[in-house]
Parts: sequence; structure tokens; C-alpha cells
Amino acid sequence: MNALRTLLASLAASTAITASAQEGWLVAGQQGLVRFVIVPAAQASDASAYQREIARLCEPERTCFLNFYTNGSGATVAVPLPDAIAAEATATFRRSMKNGAERFRWSCRMKMAQAECF
Repeated sequence: MNALRTLLASLAASTAITASAQEGWLVAGQQGLVRFVIVPAAQASDASAYQREIARLCEPERTCFLNFYTNGSGATVAVPLPDAIAAEATATFRRSMKNGAERFRWSCRMKMAQAECF
């Protein structure tokens, strides 16, 4: 019985939405290489908070693609993202080891001072 509980707990943990304990950021899921991260509304425009999450989620010297969103409507988090969440993009982070490039971009809806947004 204990072995079954352990197995079920391990399966649940591997498929559950994961959260950054200190700040409430949620990794909603992944499609291909891209992970979808739900940002607490209070930190949506805090560049240093994004850098902490990028450091937590992306291994150094490894390709890493993150899309960040808020969830102001309180929609149920699932992948693919519900339209209500998909409409609240805040930023993207791309690190391609193949191309030797790294890029963080704000969503234009965030109105952050930046030469280029999406």
C-alpha cells in the first residue's frame, strides 16, 4: 500500500503545475521547448523578479524558452492556455545555444521602456 501511495504521489508531482515557493510563479506547462509561466500580477512589471525566475527555471548554458503571462481573470490554468490567459502575455525569454543568442522581450501591452516589444 505504501509503494502505491509513493507511486501515485510521484506521478501527481510530475504532472502537477509547479510553483516557485518564494513568489507564487507557476509553471503552467510546456509545449515543445516552450514553458508557460504565470506571473503574480504584483510582479508583472518587475524586471528583477523575471531575472530571478529565469535563473531558477533555466539551466546555465542550456537552451531555454519561456513565455510569461498574468492571469487577471482567474481562469483555470491549463495547456494550451485558455484565451483569457493567452491575452495577458507579459514577456518572453529565449536562449538558444544553437544560435548563441539570448533575448528577453516585454509584451507591448506592458508599456515598458524598450526598443522592441511583441
